[in-house]
Amino acid sequence: MGTLELLNPVAHAGLRLDVSHRFNTHFVQIVASEFIPTMQDYPILFTKHPQTGSFYAGALLALEPGEESIRNDGVEPYRPADLIRQGFFLVDGQLAIDPDAPVFTPAGTPLFDANGEPGDALRRVQRATHILHHGLPETDAIIARFLALRLIEPIDIALNFDDGSRLRLDGLYSISLDVLHALSDADALDLFHRGDLQLAYAQTASVQHIRRMAQRRNDRLFVASA
Repeated sequence: MGTLELLNPVAHAGLRLDVSHRFNTHFVQIVASEFIPTMQDYPILFTKHPQTGSFYAGALLALEPGEESIRNDGVEPYRPADLIRQGFFLVDGQLAIDPDAPVFTPAGTPLFDANGEPGDALRRVQRATHILHHGLPETDAIIARFLALRLIEPIDIALNFDDGSRLRLDGLYSISLDVLHALSDADALDLFHRGDLQLAYAQTASVQHIRRMAQRRNDRLFVASA
C-alpha cells in the first residue's frame, strides 16, 4: 500500500475508478448487515486475520485469486462493501485514497463531476465505507458470541475436477450446525432475540455455493478442452 492521501475534489479532480478490477479479489470481508444479500450469490465463511489471529467473516467471490465467479443466469451479483471501497480508507473520519491502488486508472469512471461534487461511483464508495465503519464492531461482537458458544469450527473444502486437478481451501471456518442444534434453549433463544440465529443459518446455507462454483469451473475446463 502506498502513502494515503485525503480525498480532495481539487487535487483529485481527474481521478478515475476502474470498477471491473475489483473482482480480482477472491475473498473480501463482510459485516453482519451483508450476510443476507451475500448469501444469495457467494459462500460466507470465517477466517483469521494473519496479523492478529482474530476471526472475521468474508465472502468467497472465487475459488482462487484471479478467477472470477460468474453466475449462469446473468444476474448482477451482490457487491460487498469491502469490494466497492477497494483503494479507499477512512482516516480520522475522512475518506482517503491509496493513489497507487490498481483500481485507479485513466479509463475508469470519474470520482467527481464538473462541479467537484461526488459522482455516482464515489457515492457508492462513501456508502460502502459507512457500512463497514458501523458494521465491523457489531460483527466482531456477533463473532465473539459465536466463539463463546463454540459454534465456529474449521471446514474441510477439498475439490476434485474432471481434468484431474485438485484444489484445497485451507484456513476457513463455518458454523457447526451440530453444535448449534445442541445449544440449550436459553442460549438458542438469546441468539434468536439478538438476530444472530438468522445470521448463523444464512452462513451455513451459503456454503452450498462452493459446489456451484466448482461446477462452473468444471464447465469452463470442459469448454477449454473441447
